[in-house]
Amino acid sequence: MQPEFIAAFMFAALFLGIFSGHPLGFVLGGVGVLFQFIFSTLVDGMALSASMGLFATTTWRVMNDFVLMAVPLFIFMAQLLNASGVAEGLFDAVHMVLGPVRGGLGLAVILVCTVFAASAGVVGATEVAVGMMAIPALLKRKYDIPLTAGAICAGGTLGIIIPPSIMLVFYASLANLSAGQLFVAAFSPGLLLAFAYMAYIAIRCYITPELGPPMPVEERNHSLNEIIVTLSKNLLPPVFLVLMVLGSIIAGVATPTEAAGLGCLGSFILAVVYKKVNLELIKSAAINTLKTTSMIYCLAIGGACFQSTFLMLECGDAITGFLTCIENPYLVLVLMMGTVFLLGMFIDWVGILLITVPIFAPVVEELGFDPVWFAILVAINLQMAFLTPPFGYSMFYLKGISPDEITMPLIYKGVVPFICLQWAVLITCMVFPDVIMWLPRMIF
Repeated sequence: MQPEFIAAFMFAALFLGIFSGHPLGFVLGGVGVLFQFIFSTLVDGMALSASMGLFATTTWRVMNDFVLMAVPLFIFMAQLLNASGVAEGLFDAVHMVLGPVRGGLGLAVILVCTVFAASAGVVGATEVAVGMMAIPALLKRKYDIPLTAGAICAGGTLGIIIPPSIMLVFYASLANLSAGQLFVAAFSPGLLLAFAYMAYIAIRCYITPELGPPMPVEERNHSLNEIIVTLSKNLLPPVFLVLMVLGSIIAGVATPTEAAGLGCLGSFILAVVYKKVNLELIKSAAINTLKTTSMIYCLAIGGACFQSTFLMLECGDAITGFLTCIENPYLVLVLMMGTVFLLGMFIDWVGILLITVPIFAPVVEELGFDPVWFAILVAINLQMAFLTPPFGYSMFYLKGISPDEITMPLIYKGVVPFICLQWAVLITCMVFPDVIMWLPRMIF
């Protein structure tokens, strides 16, 4: 059978398993094992033990990947930060500064999400930590519910691109790229997205003040000295953590995995400073880290099995050949970005990377695109996977911590403008690659 038909059958089996409600990791691994058995053992006559040995080797490779060791460390770091009260203090400080401005609380949400994302690197932790503090304050000030929902959801997704991002670590492992270079390259587009969100909130609330009324005059009773002290006390600790983690990577002192270990130490110190450390906190953080890491590694092993079979049966070469036959390389780029966007409506980011990176990486190399630039384009695109219906995880995170008046239809309505902003930033980075690449070129 031709590789093109095998690829079509593999993807048909993959999506049939996914939409049947089975766990993605088991579906990926199961499809890989099934097609390996069919085409190696039954068609080519290879011994079953020989064909299955490929998966043992693949699993061993995944479990010994030094880059992936950073994943549980960054997750543990985010768990400690989430419990330490860093986000709460930072939100209160920024609220004091931006409260008197129209839409000031919405701007504070994005700003706190940006700083927290640069400290934690996990979407769920960022959104839940900020949302639980921001929602009561925003509703109390009569902020527009769709705008409130959109700001919290979009701000939370910054955790997937602003370093240290677990997604970038995972991508680096799959594509054999430097996680440090991806971290540096992600800074500019991550901050550009945060600026776009803040500009949108500021402009909308300036035009229509009732969407985001400023803090009442009677509540603006903070002296300048009090504001400076509060802001310094709550902003310096997360900045210290960011410098500890990212500074060590950029300076070449530590690898991302070693920097993740430093981040765990730094977040533990912050938890001690904020007097949140106890045995229950450590136990809860460790158990949650174990659960999340087990899920990610299960997906990674299943995806590696699928990838091994897919490449062994020459399906990857067939798709690469098809895409590279298109004369316009930027049309191919648009097709790849469109594919990632559509998959994001139904599958989480881990599954999307496991499916697309093995297929797209050779195409990117063949077309002469910079793989770091392409990786960041995918990261920007994957932010939309958290917001696009019907399975936008960010919206469900928000609904899980929201009162009854924040309904799913209002959340859907609120995220649409932010999805448009994400597309605008993605297109900007596609048309002007230097938005992504100027900082890596300066440093590396």
